Amino acid sequence: MKPRRIAAAALSLTALLALTACGADSSAEASSSNTATLTIGDQAKTLQTIFAASDALKGAKYKVKWAEFEGAAPLYQAVQAGAADTGYSADLPALQALSGGVKIKNVAALKNDGTHVGIVVRKDSGIDSVKDLKGQKVVVSSAKGSIAEYLLANVLQQNGLNYKDVKVQYLLPTDAQAAFASGKVRIWATFGVYQAVGLEQGGKLLVDGADGRVSGYGFVNASDKALADPAKKAALSDFLGRLGTALKWTSTHQDAYAKAIQERNGADASVARTLASAAYGEVLPVDDGVNRTVQDVADLMNGIGVLEPNVDVAKSADTTLLH
Repeated sequence: MKPRRIAAAALSLTALLALTACGADSSAEASSSNTATLTIGDQAKTLQTIFAASDALKGAKYKVKWAEFEGAAPLYQAVQAGAADTGYSADLPALQALSGGVKIKNVAALKNDGTHVGIVVRKDSGIDSVKDLKGQKVVVSSAKGSIAEYLLANVLQQNGLNYKDVKVQYLLPTDAQAAFASGKVRIWATFGVYQAVGLEQGGKLLVDGADGRVSGYGFVNASDKALADPAKKAALSDFLGRLGTALKWTSTHQDAYAKAIQERNGADASVARTLASAAYGEVLPVDDGVNRTVQDVADLMNGIGVLEPNVDVAKSADTTLLH
């Protein structure tokens, strides 16, 4: 692995292993020593909340252990270290991990409308358009190669600006949130719950990822080591089917899902509703259309020096798990 690619999350391996050890096991019917155990990487309790609310793991013949992280960079460090079997992120963090030598394959695609990622500015910042970002410091969460960074790069390009026209600083979401709330950070490219909270803490949305400003794709990926284990591969294939069921449940039970986010993540009601409405809606095969769209993301980021070396997206997929 090339640590510089994904080390910006500032978590040591010891801390990663400690975080993983804190993950809770989901109930499964079988409990013998022969039962496969999947350690599923998660961010901000997203997948855990979906499965707990939908009860989609009921009857699984394997155990699920959750490895919880606040961003994609430390999650993929854990996968590389063998502390998690799977990753889960938007497209660009997965590309960054692949570029950095993390031995994973994309096993399923996820899709949403892109509104879960945005550039939030303080209402008193004087920033009213993307063109106003020229010469400004922009905090990007969580690390180099995040989906928020792709949104920033893409909208700058769409508005005739160069990526070098802004000064980028990388901060983990929790640190950026505290700095934004205090007014020390005025412009914040972020995602998910952090975007929603930023809007409640004196922020306004400058632009989000809708209308193709981000691809809207995310990935579930698995380590090469897990894929080489027949029991884990079979369990992961089943897990992906259950994830599809769970995501369909969230799209048809948004009020119940929002309540679960509120209860399990500590979000207030309005933030929970925002997150529920912006969630990934389905699990998709990693097909040619997905690969072409995400390859465009890779090529843009490679062109500005953020994704080096570039990634061949099609060659980074394992299409045998999702049926």
